[in-house]
Amino acid sequence: MTAMSLREAVGSLLVVGLESTTLSATERAWLRVVRPTGLILFRRNIADAQQTRALLQSASGECAAHAMRCVDLEGGTVDRLRDALAPMPSAQAVARHRNAALAREQGQLTARAVRLFGMNTTLAPVLDLGLAESAPILGTRTAAPDATGVTAYARAFLSGLRSMRVTGCGKHFPGLGGGTLDSHLQMPEIVRSWEQLQAEDLEPYWALRRQLPMVMISHAAYPRTKGGTVPASQSRYWMQEILRDTLGYRGLIFSDDMEMGGVLGARPMEEAVLTAVEAGMDVMEICHREELILRGFESLLREAEQSAAFRRRVMRQARRVAAWRKRQYGSLASASESIPASDLAAQEAALREEILAFGQRVSPERAG
Repeated sequence: MTAMSLREAVGSLLVVGLESTTLSATERAWLRVVRPTGLILFRRNIADAQQTRALLQSASGECAAHAMRCVDLEGGTVDRLRDALAPMPSAQAVARHRNAALAREQGQLTARAVRLFGMNTTLAPVLDLGLAESAPILGTRTAAPDATGVTAYARAFLSGLRSMRVTGCGKHFPGLGGGTLDSHLQMPEIVRSWEQLQAEDLEPYWALRRQLPMVMISHAAYPRTKGGTVPASQSRYWMQEILRDTLGYRGLIFSDDMEMGGVLGARPMEEAVLTAVEAGMDVMEICHREELILRGFESLLREAEQSAAFRRRVMRQARRVAAWRKRQYGSLASASESIPASDLAAQEAALREEILAFGQRVSPERAG
């Protein structure tokens, strides 16, 4: 691997969001400074496949090599492509059939949509348990109320993604199933005991630890455990002691959006990114505000320049992340690979029809 500067190493710890459907001159300028490990797109960034691929071609060129190009495509209420392509059925709607072939087909359709729009990663599947406490918050995002049902669905869904060479991400470790608050707004304190979490919430992560390329960490706290009132995304206990040491997970540890109230309600971005890295986080999402992206980057860089121990950690982590990206994406065609507009439009139309037909098979009562 080629030599990496300290600034490049710091940037490789971040996945960032963009403002609109085109790359502004200001965004291009700060992307060249940060050189993030990747991008995450939202509905505000996506009009159609041709526009999205053009945006990614422009922005990815300012990122690290083999950049992550992420999107949240779970299906149901969390589906960034629903307006541009077609609504994908929810995990719950598919999982209720208890049919692995159907879940794998959903994974394949999801992966084809992701790749058609120029991306390589979907932040799915959700591995949270569909418990009564969290139903008003998570809704149909959860596949089942029990670990067996969640694991069966996720295993098949991940198989479908993998068959199409798209990276998935299990979330939200160690589990939001017992939560009653939305971590986008404030930090949930989930009062399940360690025994409950170990036997139920953590079981999908244990069962799928070798199939999950990435695990997303929640911004929730678990006060009836040794983790106390510290959110998991800031906790060495959850990331190192439990996920790495107890469960033996060796993939990428990825944060939920660091702009969410579940973490920023407790400490500013400058502190939150440092604490997350020191606790064991590999890559952090900062998804919306340019100011917070730059504040996070500068805080990491300043600490790495001042602390030899932190600098060694960052360089070691950056090399690991770069190696992971190369393994995951090195053999994929670049997002900048051109497809004639007519061919792209035809592929988009055909996939739209397939997704709509799949939705009718999953929920025939909604057909027509």
